[in-house]
Amino acid sequence: MERVIITPLASGSSGNAYHITQGGASLLLECGLTYRQIQKGLNFKATELSGCLVSHEHMDHAKAMADIARAGIDIYTSSGTQEALGIKHHRLHTIKAMQQFTVGPWRVLPFETRHDATEPLGFLIAGEGDEKLLYVTDSCYVRYRFAGVTHIMIECNYAGEILAENVKAGDIHPALRRRIARSHMSLETVKEMLLANDLSRVGEIWLLHLSCDNSDGRRFKQEVEEVTGKPTYIC
Repeated sequence: MERVIITPLASGSSGNAYHITQGGASLLLECGLTYRQIQKGLNFKATELSGCLVSHEHMDHAKAMADIARAGIDIYTSSGTQEALGIKHHRLHTIKAMQQFTVGPWRVLPFETRHDATEPLGFLIAGEGDEKLLYVTDSCYVRYRFAGVTHIMIECNYAGEILAENVKAGDIHPALRRRIARSHMSLETVKEMLLANDLSRVGEIWLLHLSCDNSDGRRFKQEVEEVTGKPTYIC
């Protein structure tokens, strides 16, 4: 059985897109770049995608949604995301939290997340064999627990004390600090969530969507590896 392979195309406030493959199956998580950038990142093989999952309507996750639909690629996202973007197309498929669906060989279970968006979702993606990928981004926490996961992709946007120091220094307005805390996941929350889940089969952890000003990639990687004992990568 072939393993799931994760290839980040972009991660962060300037754009998010991740290519997931297993054998001949190919899936795109998010489309927060231009379609041309996505084509280039996929070696101009975008039409080979089984589909694209979009977590919510913010442009750093959904910029190319209309172009991808026009290119004949199926997109799966919530009705709230579609309504917020005002996009209608026969290639758009409406999905709901806790209702499993299939995309090519992938079995996908969406679940609710907590973000300042209309109807944001995370995804538990089961591939062939016993491969299972958990994808969570742009959420201040996750109330669910997951078993049997082999790959974890999770937002690790900021560290609480770095954010507090930037507010104290006047580099970040207190209102922005409150918005970040209400809509993004901190290093502290990431570690708590990981330890609350079954990590026995996890082979790798990817930390996504790090803030340019409120994070420290080297430190985040080290701390997550220390508490989980799992190889950790920074996007």
